[in-house]
Amino acid sequence: MEKHKQVVVVTGAFGVLGTAVARVFARRGAQLALLDLSQQPPTALQEEFGARHLFLGGVDLGEVESSRRAMAAAAMRFGGIDVLVNVAGGFQWETLHEGSVETWDQLYHMNLRTAVVGCKVALPALIERGRGSIVNIGAGAAAGRAGAGMGAYTASKAGVLKLTESLAEELKDRGITVNAVLPSIIDTPRNRADMPEADFTRWVKPEAIADVVAFLASDAARAVTGAAIPVVGRA
Repeated sequence: MEKHKQVVVVTGAFGVLGTAVARVFARRGAQLALLDLSQQPPTALQEEFGARHLFLGGVDLGEVESSRRAMAAAAMRFGGIDVLVNVAGGFQWETLHEGSVETWDQLYHMNLRTAVVGCKVALPALIERGRGSIVNIGAGAAAGRAGAGMGAYTASKAGVLKLTESLAEELKDRGITVNAVLPSIIDTPRNRADMPEADFTRWVKPEAIADVVAFLASDAARAVTGAAIPVVGRA
């Protein structure tokens, strides 16, 4: 009998971290549904993955109906869903005094609401499977004392952590694990451009985060739920 291939949905899949997560699951033989707000995936990503996987662009991951349609398309294409990885999110450094209250709304929408909606619309398929995993991308900065200008970002990411803990309790008797990964600064081209004087060797690589995500979605982590795993490189 052919071994069951995991069906993995990744939100924010067209970005640097989303792509790294997709790659590690693809290497493990998973079937992927890659969701993103961007209309089109990068050409290199399409060429790399080809027609084996499902690309769904133009998905408003903070809105229920848009996300529900995408999740239904993934479940229909592959016969269900085993894993949801909520990568979608964003960052903005801004002090409260000089910044805008709207920034708090924007980061709530990008970081917390997308995770809440993703979990909500994936749950019917995961519950139908009778097993599965949800992995949320939080932030190491949200687990400690927030610095100046980090209020909106860390508040939204702290919400992701509490969502993870609460949902893990809600689903612990349904065979579905819910965990969060808390990265430090991720080594991406944008972060290098924004912080050119930093020591990039101390940042965490997207591939390292992706490996931890894949572990949390594996049978080896079946007894781990409600956890917040720091992934900090040499920070």
